[in-house]
Amino acid sequence: MFSPTNMPQSVSTLFSAYAAFAGSVMLIRSMANELIPYELRSYLSTAIRYLFTPLSPNITLVIDEHCGMSRNQVYDAAEIYLKTKISPSTERLKIGKTPRQRTFSVAIEKGEVVTDVYENIKLKWAFVCTEPQNNSHSGEKKRFELSFNKKYKEKVMDRYLPHVLKRGKEIKDEEKVVKLYNRECPFNDEDGGDHGGMWGSINLEHPSTFDTLALDPELKKMIVDDLKRFLGRKDFYKKVGKAWKRGYLLYGPPGTGKSSLIAAMANYLKFDIYDLELTSIYSNSDLRRVLLSTTNRSILVIEDIDCNMEMRDRQQGEDQYDGSNSRLTLSGLLNFIDGLWSSCGDERIIVFTTNHKDRLDSALLRPGRMDVHINMSYCTPQAFSILASNYLGIRDKNHYLYDEIEGLMESTNVTPAEVAEELMASENADVALEGLVNFLKRKYSEANEVKSEENGKVGDEEAKKLKTDVDEKKIVNKFINRNRILRAARGVRRRNCGRRMVPQNFFGI
Repeated sequence: MFSPTNMPQSVSTLFSAYAAFAGSVMLIRSMANELIPYELRSYLSTAIRYLFTPLSPNITLVIDEHCGMSRNQVYDAAEIYLKTKISPSTERLKIGKTPRQRTFSVAIEKGEVVTDVYENIKLKWAFVCTEPQNNSHSGEKKRFELSFNKKYKEKVMDRYLPHVLKRGKEIKDEEKVVKLYNRECPFNDEDGGDHGGMWGSINLEHPSTFDTLALDPELKKMIVDDLKRFLGRKDFYKKVGKAWKRGYLLYGPPGTGKSSLIAAMANYLKFDIYDLELTSIYSNSDLRRVLLSTTNRSILVIEDIDCNMEMRDRQQGEDQYDGSNSRLTLSGLLNFIDGLWSSCGDERIIVFTTNHKDRLDSALLRPGRMDVHINMSYCTPQAFSILASNYLGIRDKNHYLYDEIEGLMESTNVTPAEVAEELMASENADVALEGLVNFLKRKYSEANEVKSEENGKVGDEEAKKLKTDVDEKKIVNKFINRNRILRAARGVRRRNCGRRMVPQNFFGI
């Protein structure tokens, strides 16, 4: 029977027994370390932990921010996808906004958990950040941990994760702000792009769309259909062995909407624009580095291609490509847009613009380089209908000046930019259209005066030429008559001379 009187003796006995047991354990452990190999000890330790650890029905997938040196596409898609799964019960969120962003960016904070349900499968996403160890300068490591029941592993791998990738891409495309890149802009990397410091960017604020573009409806439909067909033909381009790209040539006089069409294409496709000035490129190798720094799903714009002397005509002998990269040549440009280097990138559009198509080398104009030639002509009645709707809200030709304007426009060369400027003169439709009528009449009169002057000059030249021809004929006839007279005179003298020099009885007659 235990009593307080024998308590000290029991405690001392207990400590003695514990010391003896600990000593025995240390001795056995030391002997095990000496006699049993490390591999066997590790195996036994793992087996013991497995036997005494209760089995969990869940499995966890770890999705790191990077795969080696590259970004992890699953991580990026999950980051975008989980924004749509934030519930009212979420306690902490990260909010941010840069000067160029239009809306706030929302993301879950580290340590937060977001739940999702997919085909009756309950999934749990956790955002985990690990601080660097040992004063490392590598920065914190970010990852998502996706946990779910083990029995749904195949369904999650085969169907749920592709669903996350697809939805992430769709949301990114919907929220994407189209960028305008140029080499002269200050470098900006807030969009997460890596352009090697060669391109700076701003948000493309150009509001042009195919709905507001002053272009003939048939031509507009042709362009939209061609763009749609291009986007959906990735497998076709691969099957036929062609690079997935498309080339457009926009030609026509200034003010016909070439830049607006490019902006409408970018807004429709959600493609970034890379504005390349060839005058800033000094060699073929420099051109190659700059073009390789552009991204997929983009539009490369080379404006006024005819203004660059090297791009005009190889037949003049100015572009004899000798294989060196010391200068920019037409051959260097052709090699990138339609040579071996053209396969470096997918889903790209190249747009050339010019005011003088006839100045371009035929090697640039052929299909495969400039696949679609679009003539940006003067304003037509159909294009005017769009402008009147955009600027004045007039639809269905509902104005008494409409017929007169259409008649003048068919006989006058006027650009959409000139028409738009007249329509902006007043918000009153009557005043604006009357001003446009007067403007078209002045243009018509000026064109007729120029034509009359040209016809007059041509008539004067023809009259002068006719007078010159008559004078020349008179001189020729005079010369011919004079020669006839001289020949006749010489014949008379010759006969007279013969009579004087030969006597009648010289031959005994």
